[in-house]
Amino acid sequence: MNQDIRVLTQELPPGYLTLVEMRSPLLDAKVMMVDDDTLMTDLIRTHLEDAGYSNFIVTNSPREALDLVRQEKPGVLLLDLMMPEVSGFTILEAIRAEADLRFIPVIVLTASSGSDFKLRALRLGATDFLAKPVDPSELVLRVRNTLAFEQYHDWMSHFDYVTGLPNERRFEGIVGDLLARQVSRGGLLAMISITVPECRQLRETIDRPTADGLAVVVARRLERIAGTYSAVDQRHRVARFSEQHFGLVIDGLKNIDAVETTAKAVLAALAEPVMLGQHEVAPAPWLGIAVAPGDGQLASTLRQSADLAGTHGRQQGTAHASFASPELNAKSYQRLRLGAQLRGVTQRGELRLHYQPKVHVSSQRIVGLEALVCWQHPDRGLVPPMEFIPLAEELGLIAGIGQWVFEQACRDMAVWMQAGLENLTVAVNVSKPQVVSGDLGQVVRQVLRDSGLPAHRLVLELTESMVMDDVPQCVSMMHELKALGVRLSIDDFGTGYSSLAYLKKFPLDELKIDRSFIIDLPGGQADKALVRTVIDLGHSLGMSVIAEGVETNGQLECLNLLGCDSFQGYLFSRPLPLDQCTEMLSRAETINHIA
Repeated sequence: MNQDIRVLTQELPPGYLTLVEMRSPLLDAKVMMVDDDTLMTDLIRTHLEDAGYSNFIVTNSPREALDLVRQEKPGVLLLDLMMPEVSGFTILEAIRAEADLRFIPVIVLTASSGSDFKLRALRLGATDFLAKPVDPSELVLRVRNTLAFEQYHDWMSHFDYVTGLPNERRFEGIVGDLLARQVSRGGLLAMISITVPECRQLRETIDRPTADGLAVVVARRLERIAGTYSAVDQRHRVARFSEQHFGLVIDGLKNIDAVETTAKAVLAALAEPVMLGQHEVAPAPWLGIAVAPGDGQLASTLRQSADLAGTHGRQQGTAHASFASPELNAKSYQRLRLGAQLRGVTQRGELRLHYQPKVHVSSQRIVGLEALVCWQHPDRGLVPPMEFIPLAEELGLIAGIGQWVFEQACRDMAVWMQAGLENLTVAVNVSKPQVVSGDLGQVVRQVLRDSGLPAHRLVLELTESMVMDDVPQCVSMMHELKALGVRLSIDDFGTGYSSLAYLKKFPLDELKIDRSFIIDLPGGQADKALVRTVIDLGHSLGMSVIAEGVETNGQLECLNLLGCDSFQGYLFSRPLPLDQCTEMLSRAETINHIA
């Protein structure tokens, strides 16, 4: 290395050394020239090529210049001011008016020595000047200095001076890119917020160079950990946000156990004692951990969650690694673990359908079944839907699970029909992503075709709040489904915010009263009046009415008096697995009352 270069780099931040030593980034910079004089552009190109520059874009047409700048976004633009048709002033003004172009360095070329020209160019945002005729040495120096300053300024805007790590601004963009890539790669992404209080303590008790030395050690150790997950861009997976605050992001983790392993590795690596001059320091970092997609799907929210977790852990004085919500050290840890295991659940064949009978109130005969999905977890056993369906919705997995439920329920009902049970319907719950996808009709048509189930034997249950989110879309979707011959049910009626003006537009066949209205029956007159109103409303709109959550004979007798058509609930049967449900259906003809 040249002696002058060595002296210069002693004053530059660690990490920037490579920018000075590696001269090729400057020489490979894209240099664009706009001048209507072909002789001038050829001359300038020759001078720069002699100096080692090789990446040129040249145009002698001022009219094409602005579009070419937009397309190429050069590292530096050499722009002649005095050109016919479109002047350099006009081009310069247009460049500075566009957000994507306004910071491109522009060296203007002019044969005029008048101050008015220079002042006007400066007001429009010119970076530097070159007088015509161009001196080769001055040209090379001005291009080199402009590119070097721009590169150094860009580095200082995005990297920490002491450690050479990305700063907060750049790191958020990196995390955003990793989150976008996670959609296709799958797995979990862990954002770890790391506080090393010794960095501040050393500055306050000893001096800043010693504190900076510890910051560099922390940075290199975090880079080594990141390197075990990505050999390509490990430096950009670590950041320094402030004096004692660092960040680490790791993507592609298979499960929550891998997140925990990473956190332990960080704690172990940073805790190793280090000699800084005459002082031995044993860092005691605090970690806050947020995991995507469960704790956020934006870089900013994920960072905030991790920071809050770290702050909470320090305030509580408990474990040095804290997850991103008050429950994450216990309940939320299990939720994240469950979420990781939930991926691929259909491919592994771990889902099961249980069926709860729908029973006619007066005759007490089974008229249909509602399919409820359960998860046969390899360790926890049977997990009920209320424990994993909300998580599946949060993780974007509900559409695949819903598709499986459609297919399996229709196949099971087709088998029951072949066995002679031809007067039943099967109800399947529809999720919001299935509704907003716009292809629910196509999916249902294909499932019915594959299973051979007659369309009128399938009931699709939609929640009240779901259909009210986008009434025009839902009305259109419902008519498409009705055209196929399927039946439609509004689930959990009374818990949302239906408008009667909209409700009459929906081509519904069934209205289900939420169990919260049934639980107080027979109760007082007000309870009965409320349920009677819902029943009368459903009947007036041509719908059958079914009550959910019936658990006592008193509730059933009251519903019978109020004119309710059907019911579901533990009074008759809990949801049953396929074999037990088949056995119950096989003797259904002999059931005339509830035992």
